[in-house]
Amino acid sequence: MKNKITKSLATAALLNFISVPAFSAQDHIENTENLVQQAQYKNVATIKRNFAKQVALNYPVLDADLKQSLNKYNLVLNADQLSTVARHTKRNISQANSALQQLKGLPNNTGSLLQVRLASESMLTDWQQGESPLFAFAPAGDDSQWSEIEAFDQFGDIHYLSVDQMPTQPVFIVELDQQKVQDAGIAVMKGILSANKFSKNMVSPQNQLSNEQPLQTSVLKKIHLEDDKEPWISGKAEVYAIVTGIDPSRDEPILDIVDLPYLDHDQTTYSPNQVLIHWQRYRWQAVDLLLMEQDDNTNYKTLAIKLLEISEQVMASIPDLQAQGYTIIPKLTNELLKAMPDEWFTNNDDYVDVFYTLFENKEYQGYKGASSNATITLSPLEINPRLN
Repeated sequence: MKNKITKSLATAALLNFISVPAFSAQDHIENTENLVQQAQYKNVATIKRNFAKQVALNYPVLDADLKQSLNKYNLVLNADQLSTVARHTKRNISQANSALQQLKGLPNNTGSLLQVRLASESMLTDWQQGESPLFAFAPAGDDSQWSEIEAFDQFGDIHYLSVDQMPTQPVFIVELDQQKVQDAGIAVMKGILSANKFSKNMVSPQNQLSNEQPLQTSVLKKIHLEDDKEPWISGKAEVYAIVTGIDPSRDEPILDIVDLPYLDHDQTTYSPNQVLIHWQRYRWQAVDLLLMEQDDNTNYKTLAIKLLEISEQVMASIPDLQAQGYTIIPKLTNELLKAMPDEWFTNNDDYVDVFYTLFENKEYQGYKGASSNATITLSPLEINPRLN
């Protein structure tokens, strides 16, 4: 991907990752809780780097697995599908996965999160015909500050790739299964937000239908991104929306998380026909829409808690909520935006764009966000209950 294109050698950590002493099952259980404190599991980038070198060094053995599984329709292989790796390597993968679940704030039943992906279909033929690949990973830190992409060959030697241009030599990228991570992460956030007082006493679609009242919604007909904030090494974007409004019955905010799983690439117009806003959930006929993109280092539990903390602070600072009306919604959104750069969104979840004060029953055709990065077509839709 372009724009904001996606920063010492940790030899001791790597050796620990590749060749660790045998552990008993009990040792493994006891050590799992402390994995994040160990050097080789201290952050997502370190885990990916260690695994990238491990796969590179084992490439002569793994080559058959990769060539049997990958083709132009599927350029990805999950780590738990590397059947030819040694037993100690499988154990290392399992431990790395446990650490990743902790780092991301995900439940321990999320499944395998590491995967290996060929960077581009254009590399497939050369690789299949015998050209040796490199194994790369996305560095840590703000991707706008990256100066190079580190990659390993099958001898463990380091190669430095351009941040701005995808290489022509076949490159496998060690990364997280971002769709699996985002699905699980959004579920975690929704669970925390729904358990919080902000989401109590809400008017649900089911309640509306049971009362035989029409359901008032706004449908996302089209969406287009100029820049999805993802560098080439990060692959497809994983974008989601945060709809911000005020509770219909109490002076408290409502934060709704909406997944946009189809939104893979910039410079592409998508037509999802997706219900984006359920208006019965909000007091006024106005909400804000914040578009975010998931990146590696977000802990979803921490993210949801932070959202709630900021929302509480904003609401507590407003003396007369009813007098200000829906104008407080942009204040809430702006406080969320202010918190991003230094506190919890620097290359964790990237800000994509924001739409302020979207009204119920209003058609928005080719409507640009405040940053002119996203363009949407949003249409009102009344959904009537079924009459038996």
